[in-house]
Amino acid sequence: MATRLGIAVLVFMMVQAVLFGIGALLVLATPLSEWAMALMPWVVGISTVVSIPLSWILAPRLRLRYWRARERRNTLRRA
Repeated sequence: MATRLGIAVLVFMMVQAVLFGIGALLVLATPLSEWAMALMPWVVGISTVVSIPLSWILAPRLRLRYWRARERRNTLRRA
């Protein structure tokens, strides 16, 4: 559990940065830019809230144990 939490925290920062960038582009590069001052806090909040469960879901997939088990399953299917 502690390992998953640690990985999730590291992944959270990257996922949140990507989601924030997408949201900022949507706000600033479209006609929504007129309301950018009001919408940017929403972009920050929504990207944070969405990033938490997404990083928790991604964390186990970044462990070597997951990839070994996946490789074994694929090897058994091929045989």
